[in-house]
Amino acid sequence: MNQYLISTPYFDYDSNSVIEYGKRLVGIETDPSKIAILLYQGVRDDVRYNAYTFETKSESFSASYCLQQGESYCVPKAVLLGALCRLYKIPARIGLADVRNHLASPQFLEYLKSNVFVMHGYTDIFLNGKWVKATPAFDTGLCKLMNLHPLEFNGEDDSIFHEFDNSGDRHMEYLAEHGHFADVPRDMIIESIKNAYPHLAVEGTTKSERSLYQDVQGHSAKI
Repeated sequence: MNQYLISTPYFDYDSNSVIEYGKRLVGIETDPSKIAILLYQGVRDDVRYNAYTFETKSESFSASYCLQQGESYCVPKAVLLGALCRLYKIPARIGLADVRNHLASPQFLEYLKSNVFVMHGYTDIFLNGKWVKATPAFDTGLCKLMNLHPLEFNGEDDSIFHEFDNSGDRHMEYLAEHGHFADVPRDMIIESIKNAYPHLAVEGTTKSERSLYQDVQGHSAKI
């Protein structure tokens, strides 16, 4: 389990900002499951979800960078949650999968040119003798705009993307699992992004200034 507990350049829980953030979220709690839940809720809601923030530079995949930016997409948010778990001696790793988004906004579909999101990231956490999945990507504010209940995590059961929204419309569909990793497979992620979205191989090297909140608020669209 040591590989799921150590600090790395991506799971950099030894950075001052991650340490202080963890302390603020956890307080005096000592139960590992309750700690994981507190960490999940913090990362989910304190870091706004924005899929336009993809960058290729190495530091953009790290927990501390995600925290510093205050908004990010699924992979760095999953890394931040994993780093915080490791900070509190809870084994954690990143999981990657391809998903289809049936309710993507027209603006984001135009940007991505696809409704398949490759290399979606979630956190795999070892609690009570088993691995459980946690997905802290969509913050509560965005969920309300999207007609979704915020995704909860109870420390016992897998918490993955909503299959349907509150109206019963299809939302997320998992297509393929790519496995779990002790550290971020950055080269694999970037190569998959380039293959799936060739137009972003050049344009997507730095993050866009666009926001999913703007998509929803400006056009009353579901994401």
